[in-house]
Amino acid sequence: MKKRETHLIAHLEELRQRIIKTLLTFILFLITGFLFVQDIYDWLIRDLDEKLAVLGPGDILWVYMMIAGVLAIAATIPVAAFQTWRFVAPALTDHERRTALFYIPGLFIFFILGIVFGYFVLFPLVLQFLIGLSAGHFQTMFTAEHYFRFMMNLTLPFGFLFEMPLIVMFLTSLGILNPAKLSKMRKISYFALIVVSVVITPPDFISDVLVIVPLLVLYELSISLSAFIYRKKTAAQQGAEAQG
Repeated sequence: MKKRETHLIAHLEELRQRIIKTLLTFILFLITGFLFVQDIYDWLIRDLDEKLAVLGPGDILWVYMMIAGVLAIAATIPVAAFQTWRFVAPALTDHERRTALFYIPGLFIFFILGIVFGYFVLFPLVLQFLIGLSAGHFQTMFTAEHYFRFMMNLTLPFGFLFEMPLIVMFLTSLGILNPAKLSKMRKISYFALIVVSVVITPPDFISDVLVIVPLLVLYELSISLSAFIYRKKTAAQQGAEAQG
């Protein structure tokens, strides 16, 4: 019993150390992002005809911190994934360790792809639609806080949601998921994705549809990728059995 407790304490200490390393990495990237935040801010509002308003000096810091925070999250993802891999690696087989390590760069790439999709595709579509509703009836004036909060609500979630195909591929390679399970879960998954889209978008039907459709496409893409990995894994196992 004492040996088991010592082993548990050692694991908790290692977990604490890896969490601390991840948090320190986030803080470092947050500070780095804050050094360039004004240039990034100017680029993000390059298409606006007027400057954004602020209701108080605290809004300026909040907006800058939010922009720097998104950059820090994106840059910290591969570090957090690597620290997680280092923590669970002793419990994995050599094949599982190599497979998990292979997917770590993809987490960063897919996160950036999600941000790019949300910012360049969804955000301008939804923004123009909502502005069009006010034409001739309201004078539109954006505050920096509301503008960037709206932007982040449409872009940041897609950074994480775009990880879905990669996670599905990884879990399929480990044998936890397979295309048959994903197909059976389609109705439940569709419902969950619809709920997510309603939560992260403004309360109008068009915005919901513009978000729901990409999410459902992502899920179907995940099933296709899972089927590809599953077939590849099955063929490798059959080949190994034939040689044996």
